[in-house]
Order: sequence, then C-alpha cells, then structure tokens
Amino acid sequence: MLSTPQLNNEPGTRPSNISLIGGTSCLWTVVVALISIGLSTLNVYELRRLKEHGLIVQNVIPATSPDRPLVPITSPNKPVYSVYGKSADDSHLKHVFAVMERLGFEHGSNKSTDWDILWAHDYPFRALQPLLRNLKPHQKVNHFPGCGYITNKVDLAMTELPYIPRAFRLPGDKDKLMVYAKMHPDTQFVQKSNSHRGVHVVSVAALDLDTPETFVQEYVDKPLLVDGYKFDIGVYTVVTSIDPLRVYIYNGDVLFRFCPQLYYPFDPAVLDKYVVGDDYLPIWDIPSLQKYYVNLGFSMKESFNAFVRSKGARTYLNLVREGEVHRVKPGKLPEMSPQYADIKGDHKNCKDPLNVWRQVEDAIRLICLKKESLLIESLSHYKYNHNFFEMVRFDFVIDEDLNVFVMEANMSPNLSSAHFPPNRLLYEQTLFNLFALVGVGRRVVAESLQSRSREDMLMQVAEKNLVVFPEECSKRRCELCLADECQLCLPCLTLETLDQLRRAYLEHINKLDCKRVVPPPMTPERGNISVNLGGLSPRNKLMYLWFRGKCQLDSSWCS
Repeated sequence: MLSTPQLNNEPGTRPSNISLIGGTSCLWTVVVALISIGLSTLNVYELRRLKEHGLIVQNVIPATSPDRPLVPITSPNKPVYSVYGKSADDSHLKHVFAVMERLGFEHGSNKSTDWDILWAHDYPFRALQPLLRNLKPHQKVNHFPGCGYITNKVDLAMTELPYIPRAFRLPGDKDKLMVYAKMHPDTQFVQKSNSHRGVHVVSVAALDLDTPETFVQEYVDKPLLVDGYKFDIGVYTVVTSIDPLRVYIYNGDVLFRFCPQLYYPFDPAVLDKYVVGDDYLPIWDIPSLQKYYVNLGFSMKESFNAFVRSKGARTYLNLVREGEVHRVKPGKLPEMSPQYADIKGDHKNCKDPLNVWRQVEDAIRLICLKKESLLIESLSHYKYNHNFFEMVRFDFVIDEDLNVFVMEANMSPNLSSAHFPPNRLLYEQTLFNLFALVGVGRRVVAESLQSRSREDMLMQVAEKNLVVFPEECSKRRCELCLADECQLCLPCLTLETLDQLRRAYLEHINKLDCKRVVPPPMTPERGNISVNLGGLSPRNKLMYLWFRGKCQLDSSWCS
C-alpha cells in the first residue's frame, strides 16, 4: 500500500530541506511551463502563417525518422480535380478533362471535398456556399464570387463606358431613350429581353417601350465585313486576382464567328444576317481567310491581321455596301484608359489591324477596373481571395472604321468542339495556357497543389526575384516606407504584399502565350515616367508600380 509522503518533520528525525527544494522546483516548473507555452504559441502562429502562404509541409514523415526517407505518409497520389454542374451530362467538358489529365490530375468524386481544383460550369456560390467559404489555401475554383457583375448581359450593357454601345432599361429609362434617339435620329436599336431572348433590330419608332424586363441597346449598323459577312471576335480573358487586380488575355488566338448569311441586302427580319448563333459560319469557310488559315496554317487572329494588311486602304476606305462603292471617313476612336495614359499608341491609323487589338485590350481593362469594387465586396465573405480565378470570353464587333464594341462577356464560354471539331486545338491550347497561368499546370511535380516546403517555394520565387527600385530603396527617404515606391523596398514589404508579389511573379513566368492587360503593358522608357494613378486603389497602384519596377530592370516584364 502506497503511503502519502509527510511534508512536516517528525519528532526525533533529521531536519529536512524539502520545503526549500520544493519551492525552488515549483518556481522552475512554472518558468519552464510559461516559456513552453510562449514558444508553442509562437510556433502555432508561425505555422499558421506559413500554412496560409502555402509554405508548410504537411503529412510528411519527420526528418529524424531513422528507418525511412523524407516521403509523404500517404501513397503517391495525383492532384485531384472535381466538377460542378447542374446537368448530369458533362460531355461538353471533354477538353477540360483531357487537359487536366495530361497535366497529371485525376477526376475525383463529386461528393468529396478533398480536391485541388473545382471546375464549375454553372455559378457555384449558392449551392456550394458553405464549402466555398471555407476552402483550404491551396484549393482553386474557376469562378470569382460576383463574376456576374461582368458576365450578366444587362449589367454589362448598362455600364456606361467607352466601347459599350449605349443601352436603356425599359420601361424605367424610356424618357432617357427618347432624348437620346432625338439627338441621334438615324440610330437603330436592338431590343432584348433580360434573358437575352428575342433579339431584333428596330427603329426607335418601332420599339415597344412598355414591355417590362427588357432593354434596348444601340445597334452597330455599319459593321466591318469580310467577303460580305458580319462577324464577331471572342477573346478569352483570365482574371487571376482581385484587389490587386490582375487580368490577362490568351494571346495565342481568338475565336472568329461569322453570320451564316450575307449582310447585304440588309433585312432586320433575317437574324442570320446580323446575329451570330450556334450554327455560325467558321473561319475556314470564308474564302478570303482560307488562304491564311487553311493553306498557310496561321491562327484565326493572324489570318485576320494578314487579310487586313493585304487589303490596306481599299478595304476600309472604299467599302462596298448594297452594291455601291462608298467613301468612308476615318472615325474618331475612343480614348484609351485615363488611368494608364502612358500606354496610348498611335491608334488613329485605321489601316492597322493592331489598332483593333489595342482597343480590345483597353475595353477589357476598363470593364474589369470598373467592376472590381463590386467583386471585392462579394469576395469579402470568403476566407482567401487567392482561391479563385475566372476565364470569360469577351465578344466584340468592329465597325467599318475599325472602332471596337463590346457585345457581351460569357461566363463558362463554350469549350466543346462537338459542333466544329477543328476548334479542338483552340480550346485545348486556351485551357493549357489558363492552367499554367493560374498555377494549376505546374513545373513542380507534386501530389497536390499545396506547397510541400519552404524550400520548394523559394526555389521558384525568392525575395531577390521580387525587389525593385534599387536606387530609390538605397536612399534615406525610403527608411520610413512612406513614398509609394518605398513600400516595395524589402524592409517595407508586408507579408500580404510579399504574398501578392510572389503570386504575380509566378503568373508572369508561367503565362506562356497569355498577355497581361491589367496592370497594362509598358515600355522601359515609359516605365520611368510618372503616370497618373489617382483612379487606382492603393493595392492596384502598388501592383502597377511593382510591374513598372520589374520592367525597368528587365524589359521582358514590360508586357
């Protein structure tokens, strides 16, 4: 039987020092415990910080294990992609699956939440809201919450910006419409339902001004034609970050779609003359473009560019309309983004196809900047901003003076070549470039998108890859980190800014055939010129300055 030790000295025994020794031991125990708690708290905080920045190794056998090397505890697995859509038929995603699997991903169960990337064909933030608000740092979703502010047809049409034809919501804007029509008596309009059904061109006198849930938009009535056919241009656009905003376009090609019937003689009752539908005429059926696209193997974009250059002034200043040669005065093109005055080019040359692409980029830039504040609000309800990316297809038409107009932005654009098999290459190359840009298609082989170690990350991007403005940062004025450029000096960089710069760096080196649109392209010479950034948010301003600093150090970073 165990007896309880007596702390008091019994009579006739040797005096004991147990109380003194015990007191000292207790004191040291308390001190050690406090130190341990402090170190544990610091360690937990640091681990959490590293985890949130994707710099922590998980599920790894300790390096001190004497009998096994440093390997994952789980058996080697592939990174996993999952799919969300309202339809059980996912055959339209065949090329998405093919590219993902070529990149080493495997298709996971729709019921599992243990995936690396979720490809949602439909908007997922209602049905999957609890899941998407608590994503792990490494997980990716192919939509931003609030992306409808860009892709909703009514919201986009009602955005008052250059490149977007004027629109009016009915019946509320009836009076504004009548004033506008009086100022522009020759203007025709397209009346659409809010669901984008029942499109038709009418004069203002024939408009139904009292039908609810409709809107009317100014019609671009002198479109540029190729071999007599009207067409639209689809530009695949990727938003990789919100606040700061980073936007790219896939520059390897664009989608040209032609109306199936000749535009003239024009008849508003025949939609196939001016509306591009599912049964559009593909580029390889347009005689003037076959030589470049079919025979010589150029992309759709470069075939169009070559065609424009080959025709020169004859194509644009002497247009055949309704059987008559008509002399057209070069139109005044919209002004470029005021926030980025240093990227203005000579875009008044109506014979240069590059003018079209300058306007396309500027239109995308203006729209994304305009909508960013709404997206920031939507993102505020989610744990991490960097879990999301978005690919939309902006559709444009061009008038005979080479002015560019935005028609719509498509969320989850068609990526199925079932109707037009030759489009397979366009779709798969677009997806391949997209996944490289957003960090899904990686050069580092891993079982997951999660970084395995700090060394893994530093191998790809270290602080020396991020620092800019060496002359400025070495001056005393940057010691207080107050000037804009000084905030990018290493002693002034916050963890948040470092994380954003790492992501921007990796996007740039992995962008393949994508081109940055926001922050805009610049030149080393113009990069040294002060730009009016007053219209930009603080984070967007800092991101622009960082790219300017990188451009000054290395011209490959200018665009």
